[in-house]
Amino acid sequence: MTDSSRAELETFDNPCPDRPYTIEFSCSEFTSLCPKTGQADFATIVVRYVPGPRCVELKSLKQYFWSFREQGIFFESVTNQILDDLVDACDPVEMTVIGNFNIRGGIGHEITARYGLRNE
Repeated sequence: MTDSSRAELETFDNPCPDRPYTIEFSCSEFTSLCPKTGQADFATIVVRYVPGPRCVELKSLKQYFWSFREQGIFFESVTNQILDDLVDACDPVEMTVIGNFNIRGGIGHEITARYGLRNE
């Protein structure tokens, strides 16, 4: 799957641009494919951000997540790709994307990618 086949992320103007606040989305039905085996990978993706000028529209986010269903991509790559695409779409003050992938081979996987946060 190429980037152009992903659903477009839509945004809307931040209704409270002068107030810092946090938005959190959780998608417990995220799926993609293992690039080695072609088997389905399942995850919960959590997006937490302080909006800048624009906020992510929920229906487009859902369709964007669905567009990974047939893509072979490693956990690390998909988590970072989601962060990059969301940052490009809405220019947040800060954003964290957590990919909590289901256990495979007895090993759990949680990938966290951050943008705009000071060193912790």
